[in-house]
This record gives sequence, structure tokens and C-alpha cells, in this order.
Amino acid sequence: MKNIVIAAGYATRLGELTRNFPKPLLQIGESTILGRMLDDIDKIPEIDEHIIITNHRFAPVFEKWASEQSYSKPVTIIDDGTSTNETRLGAVCDLLFAMDKLAIDDDMLVVAADNILMFSFKEFVDYAMMKQTSCIMCHEQPSIERLQRTGVVLLDENNKVLDMEEKPLVPKSHWAVPPFYIYLKKDLDLVRNSVENGCGKDAPGNLAHYMVDQTDIHAWPMSGGRFDIGSLDSYEEAKKIFA
Repeated sequence: MKNIVIAAGYATRLGELTRNFPKPLLQIGESTILGRMLDDIDKIPEIDEHIIITNHRFAPVFEKWASEQSYSKPVTIIDDGTSTNETRLGAVCDLLFAMDKLAIDDDMLVVAADNILMFSFKEFVDYAMMKQTSCIMCHEQPSIERLQRTGVVLLDENNKVLDMEEKPLVPKSHWAVPPFYIYLKKDLDLVRNSVENGCGKDAPGNLAHYMVDQTDIHAWPMSGGRFDIGSLDSYEEAKKIFA
């Protein structure tokens, strides 16, 4: 299984802090946002490579960072060739770019690189291996306002996804979807052909939304919390909490 980290955004909401520096490599205590995530994922036996897809502006920074790490699995940096927020490919196209460039033909764990998690991804991988389907994560979100700003899924009694909506005006459930996914090898052709068949390009949730209508998808309820670093205030708060 490949661990694919989507890290090609420009984090414009963090202003000068990320004008010339990637958000995933911002310091949190003695590590970085991405470092904390890979420390966990690197221990999962099924994972055999970390693939970080980034943009042309930040690729050298990631290359330098990768050269200083000592993970047990190799770290590969992919430059998507874009240099501005206006010309970015979008998360789904970045994933397809990495799949094509490396001819990926394995199960994939696909993660956004700007979260700190209070649980292990191993639980998620184990769940997908048990279900033998591609999987998404979910968590209960009581706030209707927050549900209206994210992906929301409707599940059956076995946590099979019956329906998924992006930013619904009237959410059908309280199950929100964070940006962490597992796509099994058997579904990779669906992933590769997703954009040409109408899948949205920008957010990683667009692909999950598309896949729900194409194949069986199960949802794993997160066993712990997560901290999403999307603004200067949330970054400062994360530094205080996790340092």
C-alpha cells in the first residue's frame, strides 16, 4: 500500500507564514505537522512507500526535509509543476498526476497533510482490509453549520456508504467526512478515469463523492479526534496544545 500525501496547496489563509514555505512542514513542538503524521503511518506494515505530491514552489523544501528524515519506508517527492495558487491542479488531479508519473498499481492510503490526529491510521487500514472495499473516514458532527461546509455521508447498518453530499444545505446525517481515504487496487481504474467522467478536481472529497456512485465504499468512524490546521489562529492553538 502506498501512502500518498496531498500537499500541493498554497495555504493562502496563513498569509506570510506560508508564502514561501509549505504548511505541512510548519513546526509543532519538536516535529512538524507532516512529521507527526508520517511517524504514525511509517509503522503500518502494509505501507511500503510515502509519496508526497507538492507544487514546484515547495518541492525543493520538501526534498531537503525528506533528505533529513530516517523513516523505514522510502519517501518520494513529486513536483506537479505549478507555481501559483491560480494555476494549481487541484487535489484530485494531483493524485492522478502522481499515479500516472509513478505508474501506481497498489492499494493507496490518501491523506491531506494539514491535520494532527489523536488516533493511528493503522486502525483505518485494518478496517479497509477487513471490509475489502475502498473506505473513507467519518466522525459525528453535531453542528449543522459545520456540516454545511464539508462532505456528509448517509450509512447503512454496516457502515456502507449509501449517499455522500459535499456541503449540503440540508445534511442527511451528522456523519462528516475528513480528508483521509483508502482506494483499493481493484478500484484504481475508476480513480484514473474519474475526472474525465465528471469528478470535481479541487477538493479530495470530490473523488470520494464520485467513487460512492461507482463502487462499494465503507466508512470507518474515527476512534479519536483530529485537529485541522486551516488558519493562523488554529496553527497557534495547535502549537500550544501539542508542543
